[in-house]
Amino acid sequence: MTILTRRAALGAAATLLAAPSLRAQGAFPNKPLRIVVPYPPGGVTDIMGRLAAEAMGRHIGQPVVVENRPGAGGNIGAKVVAQAEPDGYTMLLGTMATQGVNPVLYPDASFDPRRDLVGVGMMADMPNVMVCNPRRWNPANAQEAIARIKAEPGKILFGSVGNGSSSHMSQVMLCRMAGLDVVHVPYRGSSPAVAAMIAGDLDLLFDASATSGPHIKQGTVKGLAITMNRRIESLADIPTLEESGVRGYHLSVWNGVLAPARVPQPILARLQDAFEKSMDATMLTRLRANFTEPLVIPSAQLQPWLNEDAQRWSRIAQESGIRPD
Repeated sequence: MTILTRRAALGAAATLLAAPSLRAQGAFPNKPLRIVVPYPPGGVTDIMGRLAAEAMGRHIGQPVVVENRPGAGGNIGAKVVAQAEPDGYTMLLGTMATQGVNPVLYPDASFDPRRDLVGVGMMADMPNVMVCNPRRWNPANAQEAIARIKAEPGKILFGSVGNGSSSHMSQVMLCRMAGLDVVHVPYRGSSPAVAAMIAGDLDLLFDASATSGPHIKQGTVKGLAITMNRRIESLADIPTLEESGVRGYHLSVWNGVLAPARVPQPILARLQDAFEKSMDATMLTRLRANFTEPLVIPSAQLQPWLNEDAQRWSRIAQESGIRPD
């Protein structure tokens, strides 16, 4: 065998050996995927995670299952995904808390969500809603509630869905901007916080529109104001806090899907394509039906948007002075 022929034979053998690997890469995905929800079941992030999993599964050709990994304000689940095998089979239902607030509350040299996670797609944006239980206290509007808080400093029980959550941040921002002093009552998730409000254990609560909206429509709680600086279609009769006299107030809560940053570009592109297709007219209708506003950001613009938003939330968290439980 000549040298040239020998080299050709060796090259052919190498190609044959590599073929299974190439075929395996080309077959992505060839098993179920998972979306880690870093909060307990029943909350807004869980709702969004299940919507995303169902829709992506239809377009990517494999089931997408939801796995709840709560703890440390979402940091545990985010770290699980950031350090997962970067093969595209593990994703995160991320939020402004996991990307912007938690690095301030839970500094960890081995994990930085802004470095270790990359965007697959944005899904929804929503406000928190200031709610009360009219059977315990029935202010006519947010202005009346704020006036009473000012008249009774340190007496109003103001709940949140957890220390460092967007619900807590909404409360901190309101107190700073309106000069209020309240008793913060944190719960571990939206479900127990809303249950406490319905039971009459709280005076006020900030909760995401996706989880408070159904209770507002049923009349079990009353919506006084939303934290975004524009009204939302699904709760159009509830004014903004800015309309209620807190000038410049704006806070919104996004949900989106992220993946480990080391995922190969072709696989990331496949995930982004499936997510983009999942954000169809049916999904947009379902998001609005869940009291959220669809948030669509093109893939090319996604990472700069995430980086800028994380920096903004990091500044807010640092200025608020909040500490983890």
